[in-house]
Amino acid sequence: MLYILLFFPVTDYFENADSSIQEESRQAETGESVREISTDEVSGEDSGESHEENPGENVPGPMIALTFDDGPDAGSTPVLLDGLKEREVQATFFVIGENIEKEDNREIIKRMHEEGHEIGNHTYHHVDLSKLSYEDAHRELEMTDELIRDITGERTSLVRPPFGAFPSSLAEELDKIYVKWTVDPLDWTTKNVDEIVRKVVTDVQENDIILLHDCYDTSVQAAFQIIDILHAEGYEFVTVDRLLIE
Repeated sequence: MLYILLFFPVTDYFENADSSIQEESRQAETGESVREISTDEVSGEDSGESHEENPGENVPGPMIALTFDDGPDAGSTPVLLDGLKEREVQATFFVIGENIEKEDNREIIKRMHEEGHEIGNHTYHHVDLSKLSYEDAHRELEMTDELIRDITGERTSLVRPPFGAFPSSLAEELDKIYVKWTVDPLDWTTKNVDEIVRKVVTDVQENDIILLHDCYDTSVQAAFQIIDILHAEGYEFVTVDRLLIE
């Protein structure tokens, strides 16, 4: 299932789900058999009881994923982890191999893992995978994989290609899931907390993947405000792997 998702962008996946719902509605009108549509497919409505009639029912909120690229950073990433822990939020970190080997950043990766965050691969040198041969692309990913595995004891299957540039079909690692994003506030260019927050909370929808960078203090502070605002609106923050599976 995860491998299949590699070839279908997240947004297309859910658009296809919407098309299925329309077809099921047509079948209902013509008397054909229709399976029950879950609340995951139709937001807020179900065919039976209202939520008011079941006040004790625990209805999950719409899920979104908060992702951070280009870390770990010895100064800003621990501050981010503190804030995420305080808010009981798990995020996904796409880390650069050479940054892991700086200062005491190995301990940051260890902490990410211990606190339940998902760790993905952002290459070793932050390079454009689409411009590399299979051998060079493989080396970039494998070097970072080995560092993550050495620290956490686990191998990651997630890859965030730098610049959103996916490798050619011949250079793709078949056991990897290449993850892009759906909401990008361009935090690395603006470095303005209010602007980053406004862009995200205005554009975000259910099942979105938000892109931020944990190497900027402004992005870290914006992330806290984004979490607080969207939590108040009923959103649930999950890791990318959970978002794709569910």
